[in-house]
Amino acid sequence: MSDCIFCKLKDGEIPANVAYEDDRIFCFHDADPQAPVHVLMIPKKHIPSIDDVTDEDADLMGYMMTKVKDVAASLGLENGYRVVINCGEDGFQTVKHLHLHILGKRKLTWPPG
Repeated sequence: MSDCIFCKLKDGEIPANVAYEDDRIFCFHDADPQAPVHVLMIPKKHIPSIDDVTDEDADLMGYMMTKVKDVAASLGLENGYRVVINCGEDGFQTVKHLHLHILGKRKLTWPPG
């Protein structure tokens, strides 16, 4: 999608602090971190939100879930971390490209907000 900032980041049109990348996902450090470690994981396929995931995306979504632990380990999150998916305006999704937040390296509180 030509106007999507996350697509521009994954395509190298905008510089990113890359944490991990393979042929299916792209992970980069958040520009406005909410924890000492705050990485976003996006599918390379443009999917606007979790509401737009289809049955054909099931394998990709499962793949993303299995890669979270590997990315977290590579970031030194051995004492735990949080994974968040925001959806829609009330869920505070600010970029219309499905993404997982991986946060850690501090004690995270509950409820989050």
